[in-house]
Amino acid sequence: MKRREFLKTAGVGAAASAIAAPAIAQSMPEVKWRLASSFPKSLDTLYGANEVFTKIVAEMTDNKFQIQPFAAGEIVPGLQVNDAATNGTIEMAQTANYYYFGKDPTFALACAVPFGLNTRMQASWMFHDGGNDLLNAFFKKFNLYGIPSGNTTCQMGGWFRKEIKTVDDLKGLKFRVGGFAGKVLSKLGVVPQQIAGGDIYPALEKGTIDAAEWVGPYDDEKLGFYKVAKNYYYPGWWEGGTVLHHMINLDKWNSLPKSYQAVLTAASEYTNIWMTGKYDSVNPQALKRLVAAGAKLQPFSQAIMEASLKAANEVYAETSAVNPDFKKVWDSITAYRTDQYLWWQVAEYGYDSFMIRERGKGWK
Repeated sequence: MKRREFLKTAGVGAAASAIAAPAIAQSMPEVKWRLASSFPKSLDTLYGANEVFTKIVAEMTDNKFQIQPFAAGEIVPGLQVNDAATNGTIEMAQTANYYYFGKDPTFALACAVPFGLNTRMQASWMFHDGGNDLLNAFFKKFNLYGIPSGNTTCQMGGWFRKEIKTVDDLKGLKFRVGGFAGKVLSKLGVVPQQIAGGDIYPALEKGTIDAAEWVGPYDDEKLGFYKVAKNYYYPGWWEGGTVLHHMINLDKWNSLPKSYQAVLTAASEYTNIWMTGKYDSVNPQALKRLVAAGAKLQPFSQAIMEASLKAANEVYAETSAVNPDFKKVWDSITAYRTDQYLWWQVAEYGYDSFMIRERGKGWK
């Protein structure tokens, strides 16, 4: 190439670079957000998911989009993070939406409700059957945009100071239970208590409450419930799979470039898978340790399960009759649940029940 032609070509390249650089800079603006969690730092899966999430967001944007996570109580109390996101005190929250069922019971349908969907069903309903769209149409009323960002899988039924053998044993029981489940259990005589995670142990130890549920073996072990209440019941029929959300101030969400919205969505969805996998990994060994430490593992009786289902259906009918938002989302869930259990009965349950029976014949 002749020197004159080379210089001409190089000049064009330099000019192109000069034009391109500002465009790139504009597509990757510097953004700093604060994220408040409903959970304490001691819960390395629930709270720890925020550290996974914020790291991914930073790496995907070459550190241009930085989100600083805060534990419950560091900016606002754990049960007020959605309110803080709504009013713009923070840009986003990480929470279990059933904490806000008192504002509107529809919030609970975004998280977990008695005899609702299991973990995989929730994911398929949200991402493939319109669940996310239905929920965000509802969240919009609170100036929020939500992205699923974790699932604890099916939870345990909780820790009880005394054995619960019959439905009558539930009457007058002061039970720390989250969200919508308390409304169902109250029909059976339970006195529900909504208490943040860090306050449960002292209340159980002092006898201020008679029982408490939290998540599952791994987190329950960390909070030490087995030291003050030995009866460990299963399953947590009110939480067949509990969805965590990142709840974003809607104005802040709308102000983001589309590329950053895509980053938040992708990072939240990765965190969703990470959390489920982490709980499946750590819960089996934690359950073994709890039993070795004296926990008395036992199922709720069939009578209690059936009475609870009956009470739940009554609450759903009553709520749907007066709350159109709730009815719209619940109708979608129940229609999906019917078809899903048809499929699970054929495939997943058929396979898993065989494998569980075979394990009982001598697997270690």
